[in-house]
Amino acid sequence: MSYGDGACRLVSLIRYLFKMSDRLYPEVRALLESLEADPAPPIETLTPAEARRAVIEALQSLGDDPEQVARVQDLEAAGAGGRVPVRVYTPPGRGPFPGVVYFHGGGWVVCDLDTHDMVCRAIARRAGAVVTSVDYRLAPEHPFPAAVADCYAATQWVAANAETLEIVPGRLAVAGDSAGGNLAAVISRKCRDAGGPALALQALVYPVTNLDSFDTASYAEFAEGYYLTRSEMEWFRRCYLARPEDGRSPDASPLLAADLRGLPPALVITAECDPLRDEGEAYARRLSQAGVPVTCSRYNGMIHPFFSLGAVISQGTRAIEQVAAAVAGL
Repeated sequence: MSYGDGACRLVSLIRYLFKMSDRLYPEVRALLESLEADPAPPIETLTPAEARRAVIEALQSLGDDPEQVARVQDLEAAGAGGRVPVRVYTPPGRGPFPGVVYFHGGGWVVCDLDTHDMVCRAIARRAGAVVTSVDYRLAPEHPFPAAVADCYAATQWVAANAETLEIVPGRLAVAGDSAGGNLAAVISRKCRDAGGPALALQALVYPVTNLDSFDTASYAEFAEGYYLTRSEMEWFRRCYLARPEDGRSPDASPLLAADLRGLPPALVITAECDPLRDEGEAYARRLSQAGVPVTCSRYNGMIHPFFSLGAVISQGTRAIEQVAAAVAGL
């Protein structure tokens, strides 16, 4: 039997929907169906500037009303490497508060302070914490390790200005999603190796932990059809790393670090239907084996980037609440 192009696409769509129907939450399935019905160009076919615009438009269309906080300030974190733009969210109530230095996701190439504004507001309000969101330099204009340098400088600045920012010095955490989770893991180790600043928690949401190899079962199973694709991750990697061998650096691939002892307690959140699932959980296991207290939560039926999509995926709000509860408990 032969099919025309339209019929072939319909058969492929039916097979695709059947494949994912038995594991995805209904909200996730509905989102993927809507995206499949009106597909956007694959991000790896775009220039970085085009990709940034596309991601901003997509997130705006899925956004919700931002949660209210007491104060939002756009400042600059001054460090040895220069000035890093940051946005500081102060919660309602009387301080001092716990503090969170937040690194946004986006493959080190896309996203910014605005794309993660709702996430940072939600954490600040629900945790009763001062959240400092870091606008680190993006690749490929600023390849690895520029983002690492900016995030470390910002973390040092927050710790040095804890009193002014109304943060309790001993209750400072780092957090991030995806590429930001990678940066939070790297900064946790850099703070340990440099003798500070002291961190009380690292909250890693579906973190990238191994840019040297994508040879995992989750990469094979969820290579396409579940929002984040393997080809997109390969494009992000090419943009971020100036040289392929940089992927073996523990500052790019924290899973490859030789020694994870003495790192701050960790909350690791993964999504079941995400290419990054296995490397995030592998990092959680390595932390635990090194004696680091770890909570590892897999959100079944979820895709990358559900954490940022609480307006349309209720489990995204639940994950934000889990991060907020961990911060509030510092």
